[in-house]
Amino acid sequence: MRHQQQRGGTILGFILGLLIGLGIAFGVAVYVSKIPMPFVNRDAQPHTPPQPNWNPNTALGGKVTPPPVAPAVPAAPADAPPEAAPGTAPATATPPASTDPLGDLAQAQLQKAQAKAAATDGYQYFVQVGAFRSKADADAQRAKLGLLGQEARVSEREQNGRPVFRVRIGPMDQRAEAEALKKQLDGAGMDAALVRIQR
Repeated sequence: MRHQQQRGGTILGFILGLLIGLGIAFGVAVYVSKIPMPFVNRDAQPHTPPQPNWNPNTALGGKVTPPPVAPAVPAAPADAPPEAAPGTAPATATPPASTDPLGDLAQAQLQKAQAKAAATDGYQYFVQVGAFRSKADADAQRAKLGLLGQEARVSEREQNGRPVFRVRIGPMDQRAEAEALKKQLDGAGMDAALVRIQR
């Protein structure tokens, strides 16, 4: 018996199988793209044009940014305002909206600082969260306060001939602010005391 040699069977079979598979995949893709998709109503969704000044963070809370201000267009001159009847007081005009938001912000902060300075009572307030004999204990307490988001300072003072390390948060100008912080620290399980020092 003679053996016949076969040539190219493996490679030719692989190529033919690949071509047939690609043809079937192409046919399925064309068929799927041509049929209407169930459960989707394309007419119900109106197409809205994209907004050029869209801010993706508007849904998030926090700082509110005003919409961009359009350039001012000069208005046509209006007729003279009607004169008020004699005996009636003129109407008070509301101040026009400012076109300088940065100036408005600076003015508001200045007014807030002036009101705060007027409200101070001549004292500075600290919240003391501990007094320790060793600096290591005071630093450990300061680190615990740091984990709570409070920036505390350790100050050393001589008492009865021995050093005492005090852990304090402050200074604060208003008693209400210091009391609120003390209440927050008491709620967190810390033993806090309010300290008042004259300026």
